[in-house]
Amino acid sequence: MRVALVQVSYGDDEPVADRVARVAALVREERGADLVVLPELWAPGGFAYATWEDRAEALDGPTMTAMASAARDAGAVLHAGSIVERLAAPGADGRSLANTSVVFGRDGERLSAYRKIHRFGFGAGEPKLMEAGDELVVVDVGDARVGLSTCYDLRFPELYRDQLDAGATVFAVPAAWPARRAGHWTLLGQARAVENQCYVLAVNTAGTHARTLMGGRSQIVAPSGEVIAEAGTDEEVLRADIDLASVAAWRAEFPVLADRRGWRRP
Repeated sequence: MRVALVQVSYGDDEPVADRVARVAALVREERGADLVVLPELWAPGGFAYATWEDRAEALDGPTMTAMASAARDAGAVLHAGSIVERLAAPGADGRSLANTSVVFGRDGERLSAYRKIHRFGFGAGEPKLMEAGDELVVVDVGDARVGLSTCYDLRFPELYRDQLDAGATVFAVPAAWPARRAGHWTLLGQARAVENQCYVLAVNTAGTHARTLMGGRSQIVAPSGEVIAEAGTDEEVLRADIDLASVAAWRAEFPVLADRRGWRRP
């Protein structure tokens, strides 16, 4: 399975429409890939809280319409990263926005959507502005079962255990992870691979926006924890051929998952 992770770099001076067109062109260049993955909130800005209300869109809005077209032109399944979704009605917390990822098939049709479950901000930012998702999402991409999560979700290993139990062999993790915690980003991505014996496709943003220096360092991690490819801190596309048969082979060679046990709570 050929994968391509597009580590998008951008700043506040780039108009959103220009960035959408530029990223669509980058996706089209990945013809021959089976799966292309974009970062979190690459169009509206990962830390650009003040602009989210104005830049919010429906799932059939201009950004995802452009991504659907790019997926079709590339002939690839596209995890289009996430947008600030404007919900049809306020959710349980009274918010009308969500951090929502969308996956398109090779024909440009929407395969799946995932609303970020764990909102980053410690009461500000996402928790103040956005509804939390509440659905586990695993989507079939060829022979792979791909679990969807977003950025801050990476700190919550129970989510990935549930994806594992739903049959996941690959985790796709788009992010807008800042440079000051880039070490955590790298470590946690490798940990999720090792503990679940799954591939991890972790794609971050680069550049500086909303006065926040982004971490880059996207990575493709094998089920054994081996880092197959890692990006630097500028715009870059990581490409790799991943062997899905190696997931079952590694789980058989080192059958740690068979030793999972439950326990009684006090």
